[in-house]
Amino acid sequence: MRHLYFAFLLFAFSSCHNAATKQENAATNQENAASRPNILVIVADDLGYSDIAPFGGNIETPVISQLAQAGMHFSDFHVLPTCSPTRSALLTGNDNHVAGLGIMSEMDYPALHQLNLPGYRAHLSDEVVTIPELLRNNGYHTYMTGKWHLGEGPGMDPHDRGFEESFILGTGGGSHWNDRKALAPPQHMEYTRNGTVVEPPVDFYSSKNYTDSMIRFIDQNKSDKKPFFAYLSYTAVHDPLHAPDDYIAKYKGKFDIGWDSLWTLRLHNLQTLGIVPKNLTRFSKNPVIPQWKSLSKEQQKEFARDMEVYAAMLEYLDMSMGRVIDYLKKEGLYENTLVVFMSDNGANGATAGTYPGNADGKYLSKFNNQLENRGKRNSYVEMGPGWAQASSAPYRLFKTFASEGGIKAPLIIKLPGKMAHAGEWNKSFVHVTDLMPTILELANTPYPNDPAKKIHPLIGKSLVPVLKGDSASVHTNEGMGWELFEMKAYIKGNWKILRLPRPFGSGEWQLYDLATDPAETTDLSQQHPEIKSDLIKAWNVYAEQNSVYDHHGHYDSVYKATYMPGKEND
Repeated sequence: MRHLYFAFLLFAFSSCHNAATKQENAATNQENAASRPNILVIVADDLGYSDIAPFGGNIETPVISQLAQAGMHFSDFHVLPTCSPTRSALLTGNDNHVAGLGIMSEMDYPALHQLNLPGYRAHLSDEVVTIPELLRNNGYHTYMTGKWHLGEGPGMDPHDRGFEESFILGTGGGSHWNDRKALAPPQHMEYTRNGTVVEPPVDFYSSKNYTDSMIRFIDQNKSDKKPFFAYLSYTAVHDPLHAPDDYIAKYKGKFDIGWDSLWTLRLHNLQTLGIVPKNLTRFSKNPVIPQWKSLSKEQQKEFARDMEVYAAMLEYLDMSMGRVIDYLKKEGLYENTLVVFMSDNGANGATAGTYPGNADGKYLSKFNNQLENRGKRNSYVEMGPGWAQASSAPYRLFKTFASEGGIKAPLIIKLPGKMAHAGEWNKSFVHVTDLMPTILELANTPYPNDPAKKIHPLIGKSLVPVLKGDSASVHTNEGMGWELFEMKAYIKGNWKILRLPRPFGSGEWQLYDLATDPAETTDLSQQHPEIKSDLIKAWNVYAEQNSVYDHHGHYDSVYKATYMPGKEND
């Protein structure tokens, strides 16, 4: 074999021998399947629960559908209410407060900032370790492209936290073209390559270039036979919504039905899949969403166009995933690759004017949002609360809220090789912190257990028994807590307590039975006061263990001012 290998090198100029070399490399990589798999984690940004086809969506996502058929899809996967807290929990296996993301940097305020609390510094803590840090020390290549949003500056770039190769956007979002127009004036857009600031190319489009870079990173080291951990962290489908013209054109007229009808369609599809009860017809009305039929014809045209662009972005993301998978198959790497696909939170119902710095409209007035330019360069449009509610169907609310619409997301996992339970649904409770122990177990990589280093222990559980069909669930009756922007929740079994500010909730704890009421429509506090009391006690323990800070109503007032102007003191 060695003689043949050098013969191939000697005659590399021959096209037929070039082809033979590729076949040999593919075979060698397949033989390397033994102990440790390659790992590909793909995260979509602000993707709604019911947007993709396997989860009842009416947007073209054939690659994701094929992945779902080859893997297992999870209907009760929970994340954090917003992007960077979820990503911190994903990469560290810890609660977002422990990981340093108890707050997003964009939402900091002076009184909190002055306290310099470790859990609220808005960048990854030194008291947690990341997946790439552990895997890189255990013989893995580690690559990242896309959205980081876990700290900027010396020591905080992904290159400083275990990624061997990276091309990333440091902040939370902005233009998907090369013009680097931020979400709001106080923010900026800065791309780095291994910690060094770089300019995006003229033909830059986020999903395209993140995919290009990831394929290039994997390709440059494929011959050394080391496994890789690839974190492909797209900024699609985060606003502003941008997509290539030909993709937008495919969806023309598809959302003229409006968001009320889309919600009903998605609900019906999920009921057909057996994901939600057949008798579920109610949902909690969002006070900021008008009925579609109450809008003017011009408003309907503009809103429909925005959802067309959103769908186009998602289909382009799906195609981009396919490019990576096709590359891995061509190189003989796919069969030995663990693939994880997920969204970081619910659909984004925020409008551009709600981002800090946009309230006066001056920045937003510089964009061209005429109907035919929406989704193109120099436009700034979003899906808004109406479409976000439909994309989160049938669950309550969307991103930033600790209701199910904000913290429930699609998850698909494909094990290396052929899975015994491919194409099946798992309906057990799963949390984003379960992914790190799953990855470490499959990669045969231990988690540090050294009290002297003050590294927090993992809180998640490995999903390997579920993925191999040995168990229906890895969680029995232990609870899980949430807090972000004074949105609070605790889930234990079928029971959930939820605290949302007015007018979205009561401002007090409310109790829901998720088995019979997954849309959180009926508060059962009066019927089951003892269950509510026990869960509140459990949340208080969670808050103490994770150093959760009481904001004393600061974010409640921010949310009222944002979504219900003029009613802050009601």
